[in-house]
Amino acid sequence: MSHEKVVCITGASGGIGGALSRAFHGAGHRVLLVGRRASKLREIQAELGVERTECLELDLTDEAQIRTAFEGRQVDVLVNNAGIAISAPLLKGGDLYRQHMDVNFHGPRLLMEALLPGMLSSGHGYIVQIASSAALVGYAYTAAYAASKHALLGYTRSAALELGSKGIRFVTICPHFVDSPMTDQSVARIQETTGLSAEEARARLAHMNPDGELVSPQQIATVALAGLERPAAHTLLELTGREIHEVPEARP
Repeated sequence: MSHEKVVCITGASGGIGGALSRAFHGAGHRVLLVGRRASKLREIQAELGVERTECLELDLTDEAQIRTAFEGRQVDVLVNNAGIAISAPLLKGGDLYRQHMDVNFHGPRLLMEALLPGMLSSGHGYIVQIASSAALVGYAYTAAYAASKHALLGYTRSAALELGSKGIRFVTICPHFVDSPMTDQSVARIQETTGLSAEEARARLAHMNPDGELVSPQQIATVALAGLERPAAHTLLELTGREIHEVPEARP
C-alpha cells in the first residue's frame, strides 16, 4: 500500500490531527481533512497546499450526515483521531458517559460502517484508531473516557478477526499523555485545583508517563504512517513517551 492513497483523517486540525495530516500528505498521499470547524480545516489546508487536500466539515455524532458525506466516496485509509476527554468523579459523570461514547466510539464505528464497503470491494483497507493508554488500563476521574476507549479497542479487535482475511488491516495506537491541546486542558484543570503553575502541572503529567515525558504528536503520526507497511490484521501499540511497545494480542 505504498503508492498514493486517499486518507481520511478526523480531528485533522488539532495537535495530533495536524501532525497526522502533515505526515500522510508529506508521504505523497491525498488527504481528506475532516473536522467540526471549517475555518480550522482551511488553516491546515493552507499550510499543506490545496493539491492533494480536501476539507470536509462534519459532525461525527450525526449518522445521516456521515452517510451522506461519504456516499460514493472511495477511501483507502481511515484515521479515527477525533475525540473528547473530560474528567469527572465516577458518580458525577452524568451525560459525559453518552457524550464520550458518541464521539470516541460511535463516531469511529459509523465512519467504518460508511467506508468499509468500499474498502472490502477493493480488497484492501487500512484503519488507524488513535486510542489511548486509557484503552489498556483505567484511570481515576476518567471513567467515561476510559470506557469509550476500551469500547473502541474491543470493537477493533473483533473487526480485525472478522475482516483481516479480507484485506482490511488495523493499527490501534495507545499513547500516554500527549503534548497536545487536549493535554493543555488537563494542565488547566490541575492548575485550577492545585494552584500549580502551568509548567509544574505539565511536568506532573509528564512524570505520570512511564518514560517521564509527554508523547509527541509527531511520534504518533510517524507510527500511524509506518503502519501502512504492517501485514498483521491488527497491531496494538503503546506509546510511553520515548518508547513504542507492541502489545501482544490474546487469541480467542
